[in-house]
Amino acid sequence: MGPMSPTLRSDLRNVAIIAHVDHGKTTLVDGMLRQTGTFRANEAVVDRVLDTGDLEREKGITILAKQTTVDYEGVRLNIVDTPGHADFGGEVERSLLMVDAVLLLVDASEGPLPQTRYVLKKAMERHLPVIVALNKIDRSDARPAQVLDDVYELFMDLGADEHQIEFPVVYTNAKAGTATRDLAAPGTDLHPLLDLMVAITPPPEYTEGHPLQLLVTNLSANDYVGRMAVGRIRNGTLRIGQRVAIVREEPEIADGSVEPGRSVTLTGSVTALQTAHGIDRVDITEAGPGDIVSVAGLPEVTIGDTLTDPADPRPLPRLDVDAPTLRMTFGVNSSPMAGRDGTFLTSRQIKARLDREVLGNVAIEVHPTESGETFEVRGRGELQLAVLIEQMRREGFELTISRPEVIMRDGQEPYERVTIDIPPDYIGVVQGAMAGRKGRLEQMTTDADGRVRLEFIIPTRGLIGYRGQLLSDTRGTALIHQIGEGYGPFAGEVTHRTSGVLVADRAGESRAYALSSLVERSELFIGASVEVYEGMIIGENSRPGDMDVNPTKAKKLSAMRTQATDGDYRLLTPPRSMTLESAIEFIAADELVEVTPTAIRLRKRILGQHDRRRAAGAVFKGASRRVDRPDQVS
Repeated sequence: MGPMSPTLRSDLRNVAIIAHVDHGKTTLVDGMLRQTGTFRANEAVVDRVLDTGDLEREKGITILAKQTTVDYEGVRLNIVDTPGHADFGGEVERSLLMVDAVLLLVDASEGPLPQTRYVLKKAMERHLPVIVALNKIDRSDARPAQVLDDVYELFMDLGADEHQIEFPVVYTNAKAGTATRDLAAPGTDLHPLLDLMVAITPPPEYTEGHPLQLLVTNLSANDYVGRMAVGRIRNGTLRIGQRVAIVREEPEIADGSVEPGRSVTLTGSVTALQTAHGIDRVDITEAGPGDIVSVAGLPEVTIGDTLTDPADPRPLPRLDVDAPTLRMTFGVNSSPMAGRDGTFLTSRQIKARLDREVLGNVAIEVHPTESGETFEVRGRGELQLAVLIEQMRREGFELTISRPEVIMRDGQEPYERVTIDIPPDYIGVVQGAMAGRKGRLEQMTTDADGRVRLEFIIPTRGLIGYRGQLLSDTRGTALIHQIGEGYGPFAGEVTHRTSGVLVADRAGESRAYALSSLVERSELFIGASVEVYEGMIIGENSRPGDMDVNPTKAKKLSAMRTQATDGDYRLLTPPRSMTLESAIEFIAADELVEVTPTAIRLRKRILGQHDRRRAAGAVFKGASRRVDRPDQVS
């Protein structure tokens, strides 16, 4: 008997919205929800309603992919809003496994940017139909015709076939909630876009009588039912109380102790079943093919598992995401001020929190180190790791964080494609800085507003710490975007930070009298009346080399003056306020960032002044021995 023909579910569509960061995805979803009656007429709704996390609302970016539903003319649209930043690409890759088409949003002024290329490449690898929406057509500098040509070029660069290149185009203004297929006829609502999504997105296919298949692409938690597995049902149905099998492919181990392709099967019962209804999660008793659901009652389920029928288990292909490119060490806070602010201080608590993160985020990896006090955390980029650190900080953790390092693979290092948008006055200084960091200029174009767009291929090492320098070099006028470009040959040494730092040589409280003499030759990170400790970094030196200083020195009393205070000394230059991201970019290999719920401090890895000199001397002697007697050094 031949294979059964697939059946279509015509009342459902699954589509993901993908774009570069800040091109308007979440705002467009807001408009769809409002115009399809998801909210009551008198309901107060905030902007970017799907950005529910504190960090997402503060930074104005989407960090976690989220699902919502829109009911439009008898069809339910499952819409997945994805992150636009390259560091959160793991969320995009998992989201594409749940959908049958993508809506590619492109800013009508900025055009395709590096993340646009990345998300489109992932969609085309899965042969998903693409709808192109040129957003923000109301901008004064919008150039939709030229941007559409750039989108066609991008499709051809990515090797689109004759079906993929014939994509439909819609012009939108997400903020006003309008869409049109013809620029000459301005839109009044988003119905042209919704019509296009229903027409272009293929309905889910399934096979009648096929056993259950659900690939777990995300995990969520509920205070009442515990861990919930999120995924799309490919075949079969799922009901409350149903027994299901969890099929997991064992990871391969280098020593060969695990046979490649071996799988483990667990069983469990469904205790709760939820799906999205607008922006809310609602309980249901049964779900069918094509539905995106959350399943409770399977405490050992992880991302990449397949939920299937115990009587006829048929696992789906495992979930693969791009490997991490950066690593950092997270350690116990060992500074003299440890334990004052935080609630979670021990290595056991830090390890437990990192293990929980790995469960729900497949783009993060945690590895042990030689020390039991530190852990190596690997991720896609500085921002992804900084978001994890900020989340832990707000939960009450105290940590010390090292400088990011790249992960080498077979002697090769990761490269990035970087797009820098600047006024033409700064072309020379930017090209000079990128050359010192081994960047290679690939393309240079001028926009209609006169700004210049430079595209470089650069080692990931060369980008560490460059954002702050770029903003300083261009007086805050530059925009920078990056995306992974794969691995390539080692490019040699790159320049990092050419200046030294000011290091406190004793503990105490900083004084304006002492700082007033330091501010002339440095940029300070602290002001007066701040508690410091030996080894704490209090500023950036104006020249190479570190300088040990005494920031606690007070003005001495004498017979000539009966009273003298720090009030007579004013710091005319305010100290530089270091955010978590800028601190991580700034530090060198021998420095750490101390992170607590209320403070971010920079410190030397070795706090004692004499201990640092002794360690530097030992390194110098070891290097001299290797040069003088290379045959006797193993």
